[in-house]
Parts: sequence; structure tokens; C-alpha cells
Amino acid sequence: MAEEDNNPQAAVGGEGTQEPTGPQFGLQRIYMKDSSFESPRAPQIFQSQWQPKVNFDIKMRNEKVTDDVYEVVLSLTAEAKLEEDTAFLVEVHQAGVFTVKDFPETELEQILATVCPNILFPYARESIDSLVTKGGFPALMLSPLNFDALYRQKKQQEAEQAAAGGDTTATNPIQ
Repeated sequence: MAEEDNNPQAAVGGEGTQEPTGPQFGLQRIYMKDSSFESPRAPQIFQSQWQPKVNFDIKMRNEKVTDDVYEVVLSLTAEAKLEEDTAFLVEVHQAGVFTVKDFPETELEQILATVCPNILFPYARESIDSLVTKGGFPALMLSPLNFDALYRQKKQQEAEQAAAGGDTTATNPIQ
């Protein structure tokens, strides 16, 4: 039987590690930056029949921390109302630190607006669900979001507004 060499460095042909070449993407950390839960009508709201109207809002922002390192913050807000009474208001700012290196500027923008929020969303969704149930309400199961479609919609609106000569920040679905 032939012996197998399980030393990956020997297969590369050198003693040191090789630096990766080309574009690189990496997740450094995921954390909750802020969260809040309010139930201004408790305990009276629990006497009502539970058929709420839920409004959902999503915002995103990113900030360059250092060269090739970005913080992306996904902010989700959900408000449940029974008629005109607010049953609860929950907000979560889920953040992550990402390394995004050697991508063209247009790809960098798309990665920060699609790939990063796709990673953060499940954590934010779980946090919202947990806060709502701890507040005494039925679970709030948020559906997955298509951040690629939201990004395309934003770019299309920007293009239409640029063609019309308008401001591109007024109607962005993702801010």
C-alpha cells in the first residue's frame, strides 16, 4: 500500500503558508448592537382577541472600520397593533464585522448590501422572536428576505431617479 501524505504544506511545496490571492471575504464577528421591546398597553392588551396588524421595517448601514474591514448593521423593527392600540414594538440592531478585500467597488457595494445582511438576518430574526415571546405574545415568525432583490430594486430606483434628475436617497427600500 502506498503511504498517504496528510501534510497540506508539503503538497504546496513549501514550509510556510501561502498568502491567498484574489478577492477575499470573511466574517470576523456577529453581535447585537442594540435591542428594545415595548408593550405600552400590557396587561390590558392581553384581554383582546389576538388578530394584530404587524408593520415591519428594515434598514441597513455599513461603515468602514479599517482597510478592508467593515461593520454592517441590520436594523429590524416590528410593531403589532390591535386596532389603534400598540400591542408591542420591538427593534433589533444586529451587527457584524466583515473583511472584504480586493473586490471592485461595485462588487464591494453589492456584498455589503446583500451577502452581509443574509448572514445577519437569521440572528436578528431569532432575537425579535425571542423578545416577542418573552413579552408574553405569540411567536413572530419573520419570513426570509431576499436581499439580492432589495438591492436590485434599490439600484433600479436610483437609475430611474438619476434619469429623471432627482435625489437618489428619498425612496431607498434599504437605507
